[in-house]
Amino acid sequence: MNIPLETLLDQVQERGRYARRQEAAHATETVLDVLGAHLVGDDRSDLARLLPRQCGPLLTEGEPSSEPLTPRGFIAAVAARDRGDFGEARRAVTAVLGVVAETADDALLRRILTQLPPGHAGLFGRMEPV
Repeated sequence: MNIPLETLLDQVQERGRYARRQEAAHATETVLDVLGAHLVGDDRSDLARLLPRQCGPLLTEGEPSSEPLTPRGFIAAVAARDRGDFGEARRAVTAVLGVVAETADDALLRRILTQLPPGHAGLFGRMEPV
């Protein structure tokens, strides 16, 4: 069962300390769009099924990235899409990916992290697997 959109946005708003739900919605859209470009196969579609149906296309319909991003590069990609600064992008990334980590089960989260270069676990609020 997927998480309702209102619940997702409330959690992102709280984690990111956004004043308005619209800011949380924008952060969610931008971060999931970047994440979707770096995931492939069942992991991408499995995650999409857990999130609100409105979020699914952000993960599954974008063009795959040709190169993996470091954690810093991931944040920079979010900042570039937002024309914002790195600090604001980091806040969006950690808020959204933290909620994603709580929504996904441990097995799915591990599979997602294996698709990303080392160091991304911290963006999800997790320790790097050993």
